[in-house]
Amino acid sequence: MLPEKADVLIVGAGPAGLAAGLELKRLGIQDVRLVEREAVAGGIPRLCHHTGFGLGDLRRIFSGPEYARRYRELASAAGLTIHTETTVTGWNQALQAEITSPHGVGTLSAKAVLLATGVRERPRSARLVPGTRPQGVFTTGSLQRFVFEQQLPVGKRAVIVGAETVSLSVVLTLQQAGVSVVGMLTELPRHQVYFPFLPVKWLFADLLGRVPLKVNSHVTQIFGHQRVEGLEFENTESGRMETLACDAVIFTGGWIPEHEMARKAGLELSPASLGPQVDPAFRTSRTGFFAAGNLLRGAETADWSALEGQRAALFIREYLQTKRWPDQTVPVQVEAPLAWAIPTLLRPDELPASFRIRSQAFREQTTLQISQGGQLLFSRKFSRLPANTSINLPVDWIRHISLSDKPIRLAVQP
Repeated sequence: MLPEKADVLIVGAGPAGLAAGLELKRLGIQDVRLVEREAVAGGIPRLCHHTGFGLGDLRRIFSGPEYARRYRELASAAGLTIHTETTVTGWNQALQAEITSPHGVGTLSAKAVLLATGVRERPRSARLVPGTRPQGVFTTGSLQRFVFEQQLPVGKRAVIVGAETVSLSVVLTLQQAGVSVVGMLTELPRHQVYFPFLPVKWLFADLLGRVPLKVNSHVTQIFGHQRVEGLEFENTESGRMETLACDAVIFTGGWIPEHEMARKAGLELSPASLGPQVDPAFRTSRTGFFAAGNLLRGAETADWSALEGQRAALFIREYLQTKRWPDQTVPVQVEAPLAWAIPTLLRPDELPASFRIRSQAFREQTTLQISQGGQLLFSRKFSRLPANTSINLPVDWIRHISLSDKPIRLAVQP
């Protein structure tokens, strides 16, 4: 049963939430409660039955289920309480959550709240892909649930729409399900797979080379009656239309932060990332509310999200001790092709551990400029700016921003 009060309430028991809870316990915060709507804690990695998890945070390489299981074991050893099949449905006041679970409905008041609700992928409907509505259309998450949770058949010939790193997870899932990949489509001129460390590169590079890749390709329709029979796509450079026969289509990427709880709490959202606005201490626009992990901006690696959760815990403890909350910050704005920058709120006297950006498109021989009110704060030339790959920038320029109504702007020139 949930108590009526806690020191810290963490919403979401994926990598960010679990890592934050463990760090808070290590820091001496005893009454920490995690609520997780799924029946099992661990987040998306528990559905990713391939290796590549844990090197950044746990200093070992695990498969997804092993990684999630290890965090559950650490949580149990630390005495961290996780309430599964439990959902926050809203906020009554300040830091009081409305909660529903198999035990009924109730409320829980906390001194601080960390939102770590993660991310989801845009389904076909949100991508406005026309055509019929047959069975056999998936996102990465629904595919993995079909294969690993429910052991349901997916099909025999699949097309993957998307060519990010997560698309390789789909290739491996289909491989384990005995499904052939007959094509991988991307609207960009090349794939966007990034190998963060060599063991994963060795595993995936050959796999990627064996998948037929169609670049500059936009899906124009899916067809089929009861079952997917194929899809049509257009080469955006030549205008040529092609079709691929398949009985399954998997849409990957297109990340959307799970920000429903953030919106219900009245938190300001970033227009770019659609996640909550946060400063270098993971503080949001509302006193006592913190946010970390993929809720902030869509998909980063599980390791990175966990490390964010750990760092957020340090600032949560500081807040519990001092009750200090900044009254003025400067918002960060990005221009296309940049997708987002994190943190989204800055102060000259508080440098973040990292300032991270991501582009939605490739750019060659380009310059990134950061400015405020016409004053250039930072500039860097890129011989090649990658797409859908996060980049860490230096943070010293933040010392020179001014606390004013002029936002910080990030733009790519030309």
